[in-house]
Amino acid sequence: MNIILLIFTTSILVSAQNNTIERTETVDTLDIARVWAGHPVGFSLLTHPPYQFVAYYDDKRQLTVAQRLLTVRTWTHHILPVVTGWDSHNYIALAIDDDGYLHLSGDMHVTPLKYYRTIQPFNVATFHRFDRMTGTNESRATYPRFLRGAQNQLIFTYRDGSSGAGNEIYNIYDLKMKLWKRLLDQPLTDGEGQRNAYFDGPVEGPDGYFHLAWVWRETPDAATNHDLSYARSKDLINWSTGAANKSLKLPIKLKDCDIVDPVPEKGGIINGNVKLGFDTQGRVLISYHKHSAQNYTQPWTARLENGQWKKYQITDWPWHWNFGGYGTLQFSIHLGGVTKQTDARLIQGYSHAKFGSGTWLIDPQSLQAIGKVQRQTLSPEMSRIEGTFPGLGVKTSADLGTSDKTDIRYVIRWETLASNFDKPRPEPLPLPSTLRLYALKTIIENAPSGR
Repeated sequence: MNIILLIFTTSILVSAQNNTIERTETVDTLDIARVWAGHPVGFSLLTHPPYQFVAYYDDKRQLTVAQRLLTVRTWTHHILPVVTGWDSHNYIALAIDDDGYLHLSGDMHVTPLKYYRTIQPFNVATFHRFDRMTGTNESRATYPRFLRGAQNQLIFTYRDGSSGAGNEIYNIYDLKMKLWKRLLDQPLTDGEGQRNAYFDGPVEGPDGYFHLAWVWRETPDAATNHDLSYARSKDLINWSTGAANKSLKLPIKLKDCDIVDPVPEKGGIINGNVKLGFDTQGRVLISYHKHSAQNYTQPWTARLENGQWKKYQITDWPWHWNFGGYGTLQFSIHLGGVTKQTDARLIQGYSHAKFGSGTWLIDPQSLQAIGKVQRQTLSPEMSRIEGTFPGLGVKTSADLGTSDKTDIRYVIRWETLASNFDKPRPEPLPLPSTLRLYALKTIIENAPSGR
């Protein structure tokens, strides 16, 4: 049974520069299903007008895909023969090709590749599992991702191997033959059996390049992350450094890559907090954190300026985050990428276990935080915890597709306990939470006089 709610609420951002207000209004909500709340796993929302699709794990942890026509307020649900475990790496990747066939991959952490494609366009009831993509290097897959190439080709990337010993694989889909083949004849990166790379990107920038940032990790211990690195490409095939625009021979190895900041092991850098962004001139930025000489964990942003990497400390946090260990960690610090707003301001989101969370206003020259903007990324009812079980938090996923309305964006929201290093929790466990779709509208207006 679908429960339908119609709510109008707002969140507000006040600009420190031009005295404008940015309001995020919840225009509509629609319940999708009851879902597992014992640990977090990423779900996927994909809007492809006139359809909308959601991939999630239901209240029994079964992989399920729901769809609806955007003009209809009921969902059709289809359960796939996958039951996920306690591993928070097992997120779901979802995509649609130019002929309307849906592609799905997920529930993988150093396990055989799981890949599904629909037999009919726009019909989740026809999902079929294929036992291979290309048939090679598919026995130890993690981190699936679909993206679009320079010519809008459908591309799939994943890690082959394990933490501390893995390589990044890129496949491309032949739309006419309905077959996958290698985009690259060899892995993009090679840890040489001693390490692996953890990526943010590729992200297509305003300069027409795909930008890729990563850290290397020597072992499954998160403390062994090191050496912030970078590469860029026009076609995802031919790659070069940023600092000297030097062509890179594939696979990219530690000794050959463009090292932005040589942070050592146990130096305070971690995968998951390396974020790409772009400044007001379209120059690439990489935000991350590392330990200072005083052993404080400080946030930084590196910028490629005239062929050289310049590094800027964002703010001063007199606090040390002593992280390490195995499995999915609970982060004490989160950094977002620097983003340019429609009024040319640079902003950056963050959260900190001691110093709270919010959105910085970033100086375009120094890249330092020069103040905060009053911003709520979630509207009040999205932030409010509905469940009564101790420790529940909110998890959201943005839309991977394109909205049917120019002024509306979609987000899905549910509640879950935090990660538990990928280990089972003892009972009692929380009841399933509600997975809900939100339609959001952003309104920019002048602030009242004297505000």
